[in-house]
Amino acid sequence: MPTALVVSDGAWVTNEVRAALSVGSWHIEETDDPRSVTERVQESRLDAVIIDMQVGSKGGMAVVRSIRQATDAVNRPRTVLLLDRSADRFLARRAGADAAVLKPINAAELRSALGMTADVSRGDEEE
Repeated sequence: MPTALVVSDGAWVTNEVRAALSVGSWHIEETDDPRSVTERVQESRLDAVIIDMQVGSKGGMAVVRSIRQATDAVNRPRTVLLLDRSADRFLARRAGADAAVLKPINAAELRSALGMTADVSRGDEEE
């Protein structure tokens, strides 16, 4: 079962991510402390980290950069930034995020950003 860490201090954002990934078998963990993310990535085997563009006192770009600096390419989880506006896609690319999704979250777009497609009628997923 793949595991994703959602980094957000907005309950509605976490709820939207949970709803979007309810098709399939994702285990969702969450935190509202962006400073703890790098340590959690190093300690746990996460498949993805889904990060709100602004969370607490640390921006999503800084979280992505710290994950990239602390891990090698083999052990790095897929990073997805949740954007407030489409113009922020430039910032997501600059930070080195693997993907970016505009809020409010479109379930199909988030699943695509995580590298999965889902057949909603069967609940299957393909990676």
